[in-house]
Amino acid sequence: MRIADHEIITMRRRSFIKAGTLLTSGISLPVLAKKKDTKSTGRPTVISTWDHGLMANEVSWSVLQAQGTSLDAVEQGVRVVESDPLVRTVGIGSYPDREGIVTLDACIMDYHSNCGSVAFLQDIENPISVARKVMEETPHVMLVGNGAKLFAMSQGFKETNLLSELSKKEWESWKLAAKYQPIINIENHDTISSIALDSMGNLAGACTTSGAAYKMHGRVGDSPIIGAGLFLDNEVGAAAATGLGEAVIRTAGSAMVVEAMRNGKSPQQACEEIVKRIMKIHPDTKDLQVGFIAIDIQGNYGAFSLKRGFSFAVCDDQKGHRLVPADYLN
Repeated sequence: MRIADHEIITMRRRSFIKAGTLLTSGISLPVLAKKKDTKSTGRPTVISTWDHGLMANEVSWSVLQAQGTSLDAVEQGVRVVESDPLVRTVGIGSYPDREGIVTLDACIMDYHSNCGSVAFLQDIENPISVARKVMEETPHVMLVGNGAKLFAMSQGFKETNLLSELSKKEWESWKLAAKYQPIINIENHDTISSIALDSMGNLAGACTTSGAAYKMHGRVGDSPIIGAGLFLDNEVGAAAATGLGEAVIRTAGSAMVVEAMRNGKSPQQACEEIVKRIMKIHPDTKDLQVGFIAIDIQGNYGAFSLKRGFSFAVCDDQKGHRLVPADYLN
């Protein structure tokens, strides 16, 4: 990895603790796990994308340890990331689009296959919780744009300025060249996806992002799309994506990972199969990165990416919290 894990983790955890959102203490420091697709014989288990998944998992794990639901765990976990201005690709403080506007996308799905989603949402800090409200309080799955914002405000969410001074300054510098390069790698990635298995054996997942930096105004990627950025079947398993959303959408990526598990693949094998499928339909992968995480109903988990640099965070009863470099294709 081109950025030291311990430096990233330290920065995130300091901001996290300062915000007063750490719900538990005495959690061991994360370590790199060497073995992939490890079977978790003890429940619960939570797995999240990227280094900021550690932050989310700490909160999710405290919910799961208290016999909470996987749905509450993933929502509360990713909310912490959305509210951290140091995470520049999720929630407040994110990179804006090419018009200088921060727009957010999120979806959530539970063990009954209920789901909710918001896209192109502005001025609301926690889109994942708005997505849950869409799931629980409306007959719909997805709300977008101003309609999503009006709904959020009707549910008690407050307007918040999402564009930090740092993001504004960098956007103004970007405008001098205004070259749009949707490159997703360890330095420039989007999304936090999180999936969890609780003590009742139920799965849930959440996915939230501000999308690619300096995207076209109105662009929506895979993160709010059920079946692309996130999918689960409580009889089989769950999967979630990160990376360039257009590539994930073209393959219904997360749904296909779950279907591969349904057909007998392990989570690790399923992630690998769909990454290889994406590569086949994208002959030029020079600037393309896509990764998946997955967990099955027994607690086995896996992750795989097209290129080197994707990491994921996992926590279970066996080894606690750790950050794992995902295996990759090339």
